[in-house]
Amino acid sequence: MYQRTEFYEAVGSNSTLEQNPAPVTGGRVPNSPFFINTFSLAAIFRDITMKLSLYQIDAFTDKTFGGNPACVVPLDNWLDDDILLQIAKENAVAETAFFVDKGDKIHLRWFTPEIEMDLCGHATLAATHCLKTILDYKSEKIVFQTLSGDLIVLIDKELYKMDFPSRMPTFADLPETIEKSLNIKPKEILKARDYVLVYDTETEIKNIKIDRQVFDQINLDPGGVIVTAIGDNCDFVSRYFTPQASILEDPVTGSAHCSLIPFWAERLNKKVLTAFQVSERVGELFCEDKGDRVIISGKAKTYSIGNFWTE
Repeated sequence: MYQRTEFYEAVGSNSTLEQNPAPVTGGRVPNSPFFINTFSLAAIFRDITMKLSLYQIDAFTDKTFGGNPACVVPLDNWLDDDILLQIAKENAVAETAFFVDKGDKIHLRWFTPEIEMDLCGHATLAATHCLKTILDYKSEKIVFQTLSGDLIVLIDKELYKMDFPSRMPTFADLPETIEKSLNIKPKEILKARDYVLVYDTETEIKNIKIDRQVFDQINLDPGGVIVTAIGDNCDFVSRYFTPQASILEDPVTGSAHCSLIPFWAERLNKKVLTAFQVSERVGELFCEDKGDRVIISGKAKTYSIGNFWTE
């Protein structure tokens, strides 16, 4: 993978170099007598690379450095999966969203630095924010075609309302590896895609520590471990951990609320709830239980806009 920075960059043995006086359009390579003709360099990059846009969005927050950062990469056509995965690794955030606008629907896929995910809330929210505020998408309704079926997002001013599948967790046994990795034992154990560990207080959730050497002995792809309790100043709080992932704790996990919303709606006998994911970055979610679907709403903040070049 190549990346062009300014008007010169060594690009391997195919570089166009001239030992005679440099043309006005050229630049000197540091610590070298050679000059690069920038017209020739532009042609090289045109031939061997593709320029793509890259947007980094903080999701489930209205503050920079809050919520969960996701990268968003619009595409005209799909690249090979191994290239998408390499881009996600290079971005080094929990999720990168790639999409292709197909007219009536937008085909959306999510990649961690390790795998393609079946569902991701914060990267969906980030993609919506990118489409609406940066790419000037006209409609207040976006339909995403995904591995989890069609996902509808409604835009209400600064609030993005995502219509996701409900995944009510059921009681389960906790693998010994996970149990040994926790410094505080849960009161209840449930499971859907993710393990849902229920505790008594928000303080316990904030104080949970994971022994990563033990935790990483189990593979839960594409799932993880949710820890949750009733909130002090909201309906419920949570945190989310993924074994064997480059990022152990996901700052804010929209898809985890596909299980958290129906669980807490039934437990608290409420259909509309507010939640905080109490990671270091903190995220705020507005939730609604609608039976076989859940509405997960949040705000977003643009952090950066740029480009990169790939083969």
